[in-house]
Amino acid sequence: MFRQEYPSVLYAVTMVVRDRGRAEELTQDAFIQLFTHWRRVSRYERPEAWVRRVAIRMAVRHARREEARPRLELMAAPSPIERRPDMDLERAIAGLPTMQRAVVSLFYLEDLRIDEIAATLGASPSAVKVNLHRARRRLAETLGEEVSDDVG
Repeated sequence: MFRQEYPSVLYAVTMVVRDRGRAEELTQDAFIQLFTHWRRVSRYERPEAWVRRVAIRMAVRHARREEARPRLELMAAPSPIERRPDMDLERAIAGLPTMQRAVVSLFYLEDLRIDEIAATLGASPSAVKVNLHRARRRLAETLGEEVSDDVG
């Protein structure tokens, strides 16, 4: 049954998703579903219709998700203008040692707490505070600004 029905099911799915590779995956998934439910589906008058229906439904769901993706990604993405630091700050951050860059990015740009940064970097909270303090001092020197000693 697989050899006989696969080409036509694949063709139908390809027409829906317009991507041969994705269509092959979806068609194979539909045949896996057929195999999983074979005990029940084999009693149907036309089991090939069942697998085709499953494959088409999977393809339609996939196509709808893909059509909605750009809109959803646009809604979820932060505005580059509101999140982008100025060029002087970017250059100053780029001049920091790696760990200090990471800590500054996570603390100021991602708004993570000290304990969250420590967990993310696999460091102790005190190491995060030390790196943040050093980074702030170095940034202040580079940018010619004052820095306060409060570090979360």
